[in-house]
Amino acid sequence: MEQAQALAALGALAQETRLQLYRLLVTVGPDGLSAGNIAERLGVIPSSLSFHLTNLVHAGLITQRRVGRLMVYAAEYGTMNALLAYLTENCCGQGVSCTQVFNSAAAGSSAAKTTAA
Repeated sequence: MEQAQALAALGALAQETRLQLYRLLVTVGPDGLSAGNIAERLGVIPSSLSFHLTNLVHAGLITQRRVGRLMVYAAEYGTMNALLAYLTENCCGQGVSCTQVFNSAAAGSSAAKTTAA
């Protein structure tokens, strides 16, 4: 992921309703939800929801597809994973991902706790 893409994604998520919307779509999985269902679950009026959905689509964080008369929105997991990878690359200046660094740290921490007990 390039810096401009990361900035667009982070900017889109830097608003309360859009963050709630995105987190909702991540939890429901690849089948997604219709716009009406999203509005109902979040308690957002449709015109406002349309604005927020458009922002997330333009940032590449969600997809939209037509199913009959409904527009269905789903999280774009590839973009989410690319953003996380971008944010965690070269973690702690060690040239590895944070997952590797923190898994090693957690293993050392739990071993120390076991030894101390």
